[in-house]
Amino acid sequence: MDSTLFQSLTQWENLWTAYRKAARGKRGLQPAAQFEHQVADRIIDLQADLRRRIYKPGGYRHFAICEPKRRKISAAPFQDRVVHHALCNVIEPLFDRRFIPDSYANRQGKGTHSALDRLQELMRNYRYVLRMDIVKHFPSLDHALLFDELAKVIHDDSVLWLIAQILDGGAGVLDDEYEMVWFPGDDLLAVNRPRGLPIGNLTSQFWSNCFMNPFDWFVIRSLGCPAYVRYVDDCVLLSDSKSTLFAWKRAIIDRLAGLRLTIHESEAQVVPAKSGVPWLGFVVYPDHRMLKHRNLVNFTRRFERNLHLYRAGTISFAELDAGVQGWINHVRYADTWGLRRSILEEHAIRFSSISQCRPQC
Repeated sequence: MDSTLFQSLTQWENLWTAYRKAARGKRGLQPAAQFEHQVADRIIDLQADLRRRIYKPGGYRHFAICEPKRRKISAAPFQDRVVHHALCNVIEPLFDRRFIPDSYANRQGKGTHSALDRLQELMRNYRYVLRMDIVKHFPSLDHALLFDELAKVIHDDSVLWLIAQILDGGAGVLDDEYEMVWFPGDDLLAVNRPRGLPIGNLTSQFWSNCFMNPFDWFVIRSLGCPAYVRYVDDCVLLSDSKSTLFAWKRAIIDRLAGLRLTIHESEAQVVPAKSGVPWLGFVVYPDHRMLKHRNLVNFTRRFERNLHLYRAGTISFAELDAGVQGWINHVRYADTWGLRRSILEEHAIRFSSISQCRPQC
């Protein structure tokens, strides 16, 4: 097969760009600093390994985060992160043009706040909402089904070889996060199907969209849903008919079973749009948004912990304030002005965040 795509992937310019992207915000950390030492030689060696098809991903470093919920994060070695960026640089444009407009996760020009804006816009035009999310989304993604979906678009054997290397390198890292689900037609060998994409890989985030894209088009074309928004595994369908949404829910459960995925059925309820929908850390109403209580509790705990570290001299004021600024930048997209001011004014330290954020934020 033609390897033009793989040639683009392994060009010096692409690998250098990939290195710069992988190092962004991490140049002071040891893995990036070690790679940066003699970076030209390292990129040349990596280029040679890729072109000779002897590249092998390294092992993952695992850690857990607990906000907003507990998740196992798997960090690849820095060199592998360079490869992930190099791969996505050349294949992402091939897929992005195939994605539906209302898929918002990990796409340029999209993101959380654009998704919230779009959902709120749709809630002003439809009476009822069905929100659903997938059980253990990243641990459940099936490697064989994903590879087949990628191969429908990518016809370069060398690029497919690299994708297989990355998939194989991540096989099993989330096995302890997955509880076996049996689907119609499964035999005992189903338990051995490679599954799971390491949370933390750039490729995992992008491939999640590739995996879910046929499902997105199923909702729009086959079900005829006129108002549908997805962010990773969190989906919202809207309609003026409750019975239609319940029928779509049953059809979606069957369609996702073909992808070896399930939803939290008990939580997937049809509700009036005016009652509000919990989504992406907020409760969204047609005319306003509120911050979810869990988001507030998590920030307050983190803030108080960091404040204690600052007072003990463990972290700088800049580090403390950066955490506050980041949270404010996120929650300012809801009706939280009074809440933000109340939380920060309870503490002895006054932050620039207070004076900089006016009610119009």
